[in-house]
Amino acid sequence: MARPVLRTALCDLLGIEYPFILAGMGPVAGGIVGPVATAELAAAVSNGGGLGVLGGSGYGPERLREEIDKIRGLTDKPFGVDLLLPANYMGEAAKKPPPADPRELVPVEVRDGLKAILADLDVPWLEAPPVETETRPTLQGRGGGMSDAQMEVVIEEKVPVFAAGLGSPAPWIDRLHANGTVVLSLVGNVKNAERVAHAGVDAVVTQGTEAGGHTGRIGTLPLVTQAIEAIDPVPVIAAGGIGSGRGMAAMLAAGAAGVWVGTAFLVSEEANQPPAQLKRILAATEEDTKITRLYSGKTMRNIRNPLIDAWENSGIRALPMGIQGIVIRDVAHSLRQAGREDLLMNAAGQIAGMLNEVRPASVIMEEIIGETVEILSDRLPATVTARVEA
Repeated sequence: MARPVLRTALCDLLGIEYPFILAGMGPVAGGIVGPVATAELAAAVSNGGGLGVLGGSGYGPERLREEIDKIRGLTDKPFGVDLLLPANYMGEAAKKPPPADPRELVPVEVRDGLKAILADLDVPWLEAPPVETETRPTLQGRGGGMSDAQMEVVIEEKVPVFAAGLGSPAPWIDRLHANGTVVLSLVGNVKNAERVAHAGVDAVVTQGTEAGGHTGRIGTLPLVTQAIEAIDPVPVIAAGGIGSGRGMAAMLAAGAAGVWVGTAFLVSEEANQPPAQLKRILAATEEDTKITRLYSGKTMRNIRNPLIDAWENSGIRALPMGIQGIVIRDVAHSLRQAGREDLLMNAAGQIAGMLNEVRPASVIMEEIIGETVEILSDRLPATVTARVEA
């Protein structure tokens, strides 16, 4: 069978066959395991003709370097690394010397409120053991402190593509470009698309609210179309709610240079996904996700659960990213010890409703690309007639 042909200018920019990028998904399952987009998953997508992106945010610097080496051992194709660079990491605490015990940064009312919620769910409160130094984020630094050491690894390793999953990569763009690294940045509104385009990124991933994980408030289609108008000629890559050829074809027809796909690969064989979280995604409908600040302090779409509902109903205000993570470590540890993995973070997008089986990443990608080509080769579905009459 002839191999499908599908190209845009993004393919030339990234050196790939198809304008298809794996979302660089970090830990999406409550810290039970590391990033979901491991070297194996990233390599599978790259070998399939797209761009595999490693979810680097869950790795300390040395482990990140090991995963980059592993990808290079699994593919000779271009690949990327995704890191989070939040501008307000740790909030005002980033300006002060860190306390001996990071838990001191968590207001008593927030901790007590979460303890009460867990008690109502019959989960005893247990403090998590200390984080190993190598993986613990710093509180201060040029990029907000969260990923400074990881960014140095990305630069030292001269990775082909870097993607900023949160925040602006502006402080590192010159050094990345000096290595020949293509720089992508994820945004959730037009204002930030303009900001990172002005900073010099090579392409902007506009992620709609339909997406899993950290996401914004604007739907994918209005975000993509407005961003294209705002930052042309910088390429716009569509993300959020894309898990089939129909979705990819729609975004390409709207003018996107390519697509960034995450949730569809949460159920791939290569995904680093715990069984409980995988099962809940497969069972979910399109209405079973909810956006919450519970798990990270930033808006994040998850499979809905009683803990999320209780948190949202409590009125407790989320803390800045980083500080919220400190108290959520204790929450997650308590849940794991109580055997309540069903209440852990379970990031997924609204397309979870169309996912019902586990398959190899290569099969998922081939199906999406094949369906996209089939739709676009006919220009319009048979149900649509379009012409200009004299």
